[in-house]
Amino acid sequence: MTPKSSKPETMHLNKNQKTLPKRGLRLLCPDLMVESVTQINPQLLLKRGIKGVILDLDNTLVLWHREDITEETLQWLETLKSAGLKLCILSNSIWSLRSERIAERLQCPNVRQAKKPSRGGFLRALKAIDTTPQATAMVGDQMFTDILGGNRMGIYTIMAAPIHPKEFAYTRYISRPPERLLLRHFRRNGQIKHPKGE
Repeated sequence: MTPKSSKPETMHLNKNQKTLPKRGLRLLCPDLMVESVTQINPQLLLKRGIKGVILDLDNTLVLWHREDITEETLQWLETLKSAGLKLCILSNSIWSLRSERIAERLQCPNVRQAKKPSRGGFLRALKAIDTTPQATAMVGDQMFTDILGGNRMGIYTIMAAPIHPKEFAYTRYISRPPERLLLRHFRRNGQIKHPKGE
């Protein structure tokens, strides 16, 4: 008989299985890590009972301060929508209307000035796609905004590697160093799951 694991839940868990809220450092630990958003299988999300996906923008879907989306990412987004998953862009952008233009192109809601990891932006995104935290996934590249904010809400969190090293100076020099240390800690303790072997 296989002993019960203390690791975070994986994408194989039954959608009706209750999970305990994360506390302490585990609030910074993603439920799943991927090298690219295109590794996220919509069918596995559906098996978890996920009905909506909240998406970060910069360095998750597009290059920092850009609007071009690769064909591969566009196809992945279409597979999510074809599977019946609702999408919403959640951005900390204050002045730029770039996220609105991208959301219009993708035909999905957009929440600006989210102030991640604050709960307010996530609540607005949940309202926009009419889902509960338990039926929602958050996909983003930053631990201290996307992952922390999603975990505080009880949302299933997926951390994607940034698609390019160019990013906001604060993120690169202040947020990324402790993020790398924490990721090593979580990996060493077997607390991070990857698509392979799921």
